[in-house]
Amino acid sequence: MASVDGEKVVSNKQVILRDYVSGFPKESDMYVTTGTVKLKVPQGSNAILVKNLYLSCDPYMRGLMRPATSIKASYIAPFKPGSPITGHGVAKVLDSAHPNFKKGDLVWGMTGWEEYSLITETDFLFKIEHTDVPLSYYTGILGMPGMTAYAGFYEVCSPKKGEYVFISAASGAVGQLVGQFAKLLGCFVVGSAGSKEKVDLLKNKFGFDEAFNYKEEPDLDAALKRYFPEGIDIYFENVGGKTLDAVLLNMRIHGRIAACGMISQYNLDEPEGVKNLMDLVYKRVYMQGIAVFDYYHLYPKFLDTVLPYIKEEKIVYVEDITEGLESGPAALVGLFSGHNVGKQLVVVARE
Repeated sequence: MASVDGEKVVSNKQVILRDYVSGFPKESDMYVTTGTVKLKVPQGSNAILVKNLYLSCDPYMRGLMRPATSIKASYIAPFKPGSPITGHGVAKVLDSAHPNFKKGDLVWGMTGWEEYSLITETDFLFKIEHTDVPLSYYTGILGMPGMTAYAGFYEVCSPKKGEYVFISAASGAVGQLVGQFAKLLGCFVVGSAGSKEKVDLLKNKFGFDEAFNYKEEPDLDAALKRYFPEGIDIYFENVGGKTLDAVLLNMRIHGRIAACGMISQYNLDEPEGVKNLMDLVYKRVYMQGIAVFDYYHLYPKFLDTVLPYIKEEKIVYVEDITEGLESGPAALVGLFSGHNVGKQLVVVARE
């Protein structure tokens, strides 16, 4: 540790985006470098300086690897080639010029993929008050994916006991929670995933009524008719493409679709068309996109609901944990080949 003008300066390992990406992202699209950082917030700012502990790997980050023009009014600014990528994470405050945060606080929200970050935009930064659960949970069940599942299911889908619920990419960070919320409400729940291991997890760990491996189903429409002979009331959409097309044929009258993501489309230069949209009309189906930050005002209510579920073991959460910032690019890229089992996160430091 060095000192400049009496302020401590430390080395700062960072994951840098090499250039904008087309097609499937590769580890080589990012590189790890080491810079330096002052452990002090600059005078006159209201920023906070944090030590990053856990970083979240999320599918939406793929869209930020394209220039702004091709993101089509994306809700988050794209990454800058030559700069550290950013994402959700859990961090410890080392210095603060912001009235809401003090040294020693634990926080979750948007941060850099680096050991230390100077955070200047604190609107969506949350102080962690409950530390009797694993801190890593704030990258998942108690963070952005948890809020996405909660808002998408309860606020968008208006679920009722006994309804038929289908979730694609069901073993991921969001899907595994939506399924458990639906079961707690008394719904019939089916999930799709991309391996036998994930299907077993859905049925045996998360308590789904049924689950199937979409890679083994040449006819998705037939598969959905097998599991939902009376149709689907609620579809929690994480995949898009052919899956969405098959679901539209199987929706019930006044069904609801929460469009959370469409991972099948993220690496295509030209997105696939959807043929069966007229079914939205025939069946008066309600379909709405979710941007989680529209619902962050519900975060206290969310914690009041979910923390007791965790403590009473009514909800379980599976994490896929990768050690070390230098392993981050492989972990992030692995999301798009289904390499992860559960919520993918990277440990930068444990304290």
